[in-house]
Amino acid sequence: MTSNLATSARGGALRPRSARGLAAVAALVLTALLSPCAEAQRQLSEPEASTGSSPKALATATRHMISAANPYASEAGLEMLRAGGSAVDAAIAAELVLGLVEPQSSGLGGGAFVVHWDRSDKKLETYDGRETAPAAARPDRFLRDGTPMPFGAAVNSGLSIGVPGLVRLLEAVHNKHGVLPWARLFEPAIRLAGEGFTVSQRLYFLLRWFGPESFDPGARRYFFDVSGSAWPIGYTLRNPEYAATLKAIASGGASAFYEGPIADAIVVAARGAPNVPGDLARGDLAGYGVKERPPLCFTYRARKICSMGPPSSGGLTIGQTLELLEPLDLGRGRDAAMSPGAMHLIAEAEKLAFADRDRFIADPEFVAVPEGLLERAYLDKRRTLIAPERTMERPAAGEPPGLAKRALGADATLESSGTSHISVIDGDGNAVAMTATIEGVFGSGVWARGFLLNNELTDFSFLPADQQGRAIANRVEAGKRPRSSMAPTIVFGDKGEVEAVLGSPGGPRIILFVVKALIALVDWDLDAQAAAALLNFGSMGGAVEIEYDRSAVWYALKLKTLGHEVAPHIMNSGLHIIVARGGRLEGGADPRREGVALGD
Repeated sequence: MTSNLATSARGGALRPRSARGLAAVAALVLTALLSPCAEAQRQLSEPEASTGSSPKALATATRHMISAANPYASEAGLEMLRAGGSAVDAAIAAELVLGLVEPQSSGLGGGAFVVHWDRSDKKLETYDGRETAPAAARPDRFLRDGTPMPFGAAVNSGLSIGVPGLVRLLEAVHNKHGVLPWARLFEPAIRLAGEGFTVSQRLYFLLRWFGPESFDPGARRYFFDVSGSAWPIGYTLRNPEYAATLKAIASGGASAFYEGPIADAIVVAARGAPNVPGDLARGDLAGYGVKERPPLCFTYRARKICSMGPPSSGGLTIGQTLELLEPLDLGRGRDAAMSPGAMHLIAEAEKLAFADRDRFIADPEFVAVPEGLLERAYLDKRRTLIAPERTMERPAAGEPPGLAKRALGADATLESSGTSHISVIDGDGNAVAMTATIEGVFGSGVWARGFLLNNELTDFSFLPADQQGRAIANRVEAGKRPRSSMAPTIVFGDKGEVEAVLGSPGGPRIILFVVKALIALVDWDLDAQAAAALLNFGSMGGAVEIEYDRSAVWYALKLKTLGHEVAPHIMNSGLHIIVARGGRLEGGADPRREGVALGD
């Protein structure tokens, strides 16, 4: 059975053939395999809810390509590319549309990270547009009588709302890498907001799932009818408020967002949020700045892989995982994909990487992140904890070179996922990987001038210190950026040319999804669509999480024999991948969401 792999309808994912009727009992069997410990881990980070899966074919092009989470967004990006725009132009136009048609995941009220490759200058740059805590924020922000407040109550409150960074970020990258006029990039989103877009199955089901009580009155009036029913699939939804906001930014630049009437509306909305009023101030908005940070790069199988550094934990954790795996045999080629032995090794490496991530990584302007997390000698020592025939218990963090003398506390952060990823390669070979977010699904549920505000501050640890009194790296502090897992990634081949552009939403599982996709592309030689569609799995330190699927029963049984606790889960990724090979571009869009790759 170990070699009995088949190509599934889900975009070419490789998995074992199953006996007739297995699909009907898969969920029951997986639940029986689920241990209490694994169930506890599951509750730490519920993903953005699943709304179905649809098979998608590999897209191909020879000139330029964009892959994004909604067809409207991909079409807007392609419009810019066809007009002679750069990869940055396409990404901006796509993101502005996503804020309208996929408001549950990203938008003007949130933030983003961008990794940009300039082919002519051979220069890689990364931009941090992460939200920040207001000046009034304190470490005990989410404590009540010394106890963390309920996570859901914190989300739907003003306490969760950070200073949005997206608009300032889009302007910053356009100033450096844009080709088309700034206002031109707003045209598709303004047009759709005014004329209306068709409510998709995903948006409808998520609105029904969360219900009108998850939103403030302004958002409730927009997303639901007077009876409290979500607008149905196929309904034409218009957002004139969003169109007006976009027109103001298109003509006045980012300053029109961070100052004046729009800024006033954001502050009023945050301070009037339900449950607990916020403390966002005009000065917080006016003082927001984008950070250009050094790219986080490492090598794997003769490739140079680059992503975001802190305050994102994505690049470092993925880098640690892959460098731990580098000397190990995960199999080569399609026939070797998804062997239980390889899955075991990958999960064990992820456990070690997550242990360091949780303890050491936070905003580098507030916490001294150890410089030696990717040093070879350190990782060689950590790799000795990986055994090919048995699993380890949840490992403790290591002692990497450069570790500050002050001990950091055991992490207590909970993370949710309302995020979107865009990948672009333009006609000049420039590339953009951009992951944008409003944190939880529909962010805070608070509405301002046609868009939702984030709940990004719930990405901080609610506890400022652990039981031993040690300060937690990711605690709340004024002006601080919460730790992220977003991992916009660009892969370079041995000749220095872009080989792949990718990323995903998914909260801390972003790391698992991007690791899976990179190994699928590099080790198992899958195409972009097959890599996006491949069964999701991995470990964030404890049990091995595995995506609900009829083949998952077989994998779970195999992993159990190695001592793994198995936690079946939805694992709703949103990988958007472009691969350059053989003189053409391959585009993949995750079948678990509604995106598409388009190119010429």
